[in-house]
Amino acid sequence: MEHLHGLLRIHVHRGVNLAKRDVLSSDPYVIVRMGKQKLKTRVVNKNVNPEWNEDLTLSVDDTNLPVKIFVYDRDTFSLDDKMGDAEFQIGPFVEALRMELNGLPSGTIITRVQPNRENCLAEESCIIWTEGKVVQNLVLRLRNVESGEVELQLQWIDIPGSRGL
Repeated sequence: MEHLHGLLRIHVHRGVNLAKRDVLSSDPYVIVRMGKQKLKTRVVNKNVNPEWNEDLTLSVDDTNLPVKIFVYDRDTFSLDDKMGDAEFQIGPFVEALRMELNGLPSGTIITRVQPNRENCLAEESCIIWTEGKVVQNLVLRLRNVESGEVELQLQWIDIPGSRGL
């Protein structure tokens, strides 16, 4: 526990315009990796615009490690097909968490992260103070595929006894 900063809750909201890997559609799921941790959403059958609405929670002991997202198409009789990947850094989110923000009105934008060649953002990502906590909304453009985006939201969970930020 003493080496742990806290927990990063990733709300995997949905996929948009994902690639078709079966005859007419795909059966997508998402794998989230950070360091040696690997978490997976459920499969949404026959849908290139899936709504997962799942929370996946990672233990964070190194805030410099990237979070990697992989989208796959579930296949029954063969290996699952790759449907793209993306990654992002949690550095700007962690910086916002370290600020003293109590008393701000809900909905206040703390900072904005612009898409660039170094990240997979499809559009500007806002880090927002909402209902007493810091959240970051991300739309990630998938790489190594003809189309597709994944929408996520980040939230931090402090753990008593952890190192904190």
